[in-house]
Amino acid sequence: MSLAESGTGVEQPGRGRPRSEAVERAIIEGTMKLLEEGVPLGEVSIERIARTAGVGKATIYRRWSGKEELFVDVLRAAEPADPELPGTSLRDDLIVLLESVRRRGLATRSSAILHNVRAQMKSSPRIWAAYHNTVVEPRRRIGLEVVRRGQENGELRTDLDRELLYDIFVGPMLVRAVLHPDSDLAEGLAERMVDALLAGLRPVSSPETRH
Repeated sequence: MSLAESGTGVEQPGRGRPRSEAVERAIIEGTMKLLEEGVPLGEVSIERIARTAGVGKATIYRRWSGKEELFVDVLRAAEPADPELPGTSLRDDLIVLLESVRRRGLATRSSAILHNVRAQMKSSPRIWAAYHNTVVEPRRRIGLEVVRRGQENGELRTDLDRELLYDIFVGPMLVRAVLHPDSDLAEGLAERMVDALLAGLRPVSSPETRH
């Protein structure tokens, strides 16, 4: 007997069932609608989302294990897409990384969903952990890989820890984008930050540092 038949109201994911992008989009947009209306994160239940999206609860559970996983996808849908790195140089890759942080900062300022959900996520350890593990950490790994390549290519000092170097590059933009919501996030900021930092973090023998 299935879980649905046993009265739990939750169906197991169906094997071989095609994932409908239209249905998933309706569920995500239904969740966004509730958040835009000011419904607190803790009161956004799967049942409420299902009613708003016009689907059954089982339809949601076939695609997400629970609210935490769904909220992560809602945040991803509201944020700018992660960028593709050009891979042409350390400077180019770093500019793209910092530009993506700048754009997410702008999106958070202009999006009631992002602003409200981010503010509430900190009080929900499970949602914050799900977002951190599936969004924040993968982005950090990409940044650490950029730093690693820069060190191996001789574009970046090797006497400093990669984690520290990554934080030095990304930290200033995060401060402006997250901690100081009224600070300037003008176009060209990523280039200025990267060039200022690279001036002090290139190897001493690097051609770029010679005059």
